[in-house]
Amino acid sequence: MNTFLLIVSTFVGAVMAVVMIFVRKKASERPASIKKIILPPLFMSSGALMFVFPMFRISASQVVEAFAVGVLFSVFLIFTSRFEVWEGRIYLTPSKLFIGVLMGLLAFRIVFKLIIGQVISFGETSGMFFVLAFGMIISWRLAMLYKYIKLEKSMETTKAPL
Repeated sequence: MNTFLLIVSTFVGAVMAVVMIFVRKKASERPASIKKIILPPLFMSSGALMFVFPMFRISASQVVEAFAVGVLFSVFLIFTSRFEVWEGRIYLTPSKLFIGVLMGLLAFRIVFKLIIGQVISFGETSGMFFVLAFGMIISWRLAMLYKYIKLEKSMETTKAPL
């Protein structure tokens, strides 16, 4: 049963990564906004309801470790996320590196999951990977928000009348 859950969750993670690539590509065709930057982590936070169930609960040290790894991984996403101004609007420019980074993170996640899955239960592994992903998306989106606001302010100062 544990092997089945591991295989299914790995498959779901791979599908989510592929979907993320297409979502990111599509998002680059429309102007960015503060709302579009902030909403994904808010939507993802509902996943924390998994911790209502005892099988998914993890210790405080596991939370800190998983969150720290997520923040560390977000560095790759932060460096592959750039904004550009086109026709007076701010767009998130697609990076060819982003796909490679996402696939690399997925591969690392699968290997790490196979290793750690031998030591702790499927539920705890799931809880740790949720915290890892949440740490990654929170820090990535905060960095994006900072870049967006900074770019928006610089646009306002260049538009200001003399």
